[in-house]
Amino acid sequence: MVRRLPVSPRAACIEYAIRDVVVPATALERQGHEILKLNIGDPLAYPGLPTPMHMVEAFQQALADQRNGYSPSYGLDETREAIAADETRKGWHCTRDDVYVTTGVSEALQIIFAAFLNDGEKLLTPGPHYPPYMAYPQLFGGQTIEYRLRQDSDWSIDFDDVEAKMDDSVRLLVLINPNNPTGNVAGPEEVDRLLDIASRWPLCTILADEIYDGLDFTGRHVSCASRSDGVPVITLNGVSKNYYAPGWRVGYMAWHDPDGRMVDVRDGAERLLRSRLCASTPAQLGYLAGLTSDNNWMDAYRDGLLRRRDLCVERIGGIEGIEVEAPGGSFYMFVRLTDPHWAADDKKFVLDLLHEEHVLLVHGSGFSPEYGSGHFRLVFLPDTDVLNEAFDRIDRFLQHHRG
Repeated sequence: MVRRLPVSPRAACIEYAIRDVVVPATALERQGHEILKLNIGDPLAYPGLPTPMHMVEAFQQALADQRNGYSPSYGLDETREAIAADETRKGWHCTRDDVYVTTGVSEALQIIFAAFLNDGEKLLTPGPHYPPYMAYPQLFGGQTIEYRLRQDSDWSIDFDDVEAKMDDSVRLLVLINPNNPTGNVAGPEEVDRLLDIASRWPLCTILADEIYDGLDFTGRHVSCASRSDGVPVITLNGVSKNYYAPGWRVGYMAWHDPDGRMVDVRDGAERLLRSRLCASTPAQLGYLAGLTSDNNWMDAYRDGLLRRRDLCVERIGGIEGIEVEAPGGSFYMFVRLTDPHWAADDKKFVLDLLHEEHVLLVHGSGFSPEYGSGHFRLVFLPDTDVLNEAFDRIDRFLQHHRG
């Protein structure tokens, strides 16, 4: 009898709802079914939102010029300079030395958690939230605690809940703005209030995930670092969402440390960065072209997304059994299941809908069992024909199961 090798508990308990639901969808595709995919935030998975050609050409030119070697571990100097200039335009003094280029924001998170968290120390993150904020900290001995976003108030931050959960063991207080999965945008007053809370805990740093900051439909988004004159803030961003190039896997973290509190932890992060070599060199040069070129093309992309968002809100408003608040940013909406049968088991709703109507969504409990249950996340990147067909199928599914 073959003896199976044991898996480590840290790996066995990892879940990533956004991609986990792809497994049964792939099985259906192999049977010949066409799936309408509204599950993953990849603009390149849908027609009409290509990576801009001037960025693609810069990537290609880097390949042609044989710029395929390792870059410095913290990123190419010219790319770091351009990122710093972009962050400075958002309202705070950022230098090249404050910027570290990573293999997507996912790697930045792992480096930050490894540098900050000791056994039993805490990360306080919004609930619902992007799944790696729950999955990664435990790999480094940390613990994730969720603070509540108020679904009865457009998913705004419940500051009383934040304050109740802060203590001396909280090392990182996370702000995802615009939020994934809800699309809520925290304005300057909310950002200032979160900074005020963090200021009372000298060992706490704000981790500001602003990867969707170019997809703000409200005009209210502000850089968290730009509002802080004392609290340390690490800003996360990159090429994936605002520049429509997720497969390039280039992100960054920009460290704002007005009082020099992060010297030691920053040294640890730099050691980790050097040990893992570097992010993709040609992809950094493609991103550089995006950062240093005219960005007027973004307006047309954003306007198209806004039209799709409004279509989704209108269609959802006409379907019995679901409801939603219009998101202020990103390209997601977090839809509430108002039918008690499905609200009690959002994952069953997603899987039954997939098998019966071949529409792929993500169950809300995958973003937080406590604060996301009874919902599903929908991506409004597909074109209007696909969205309308998906809503027709969702409506038919709900009607069938009511009957």
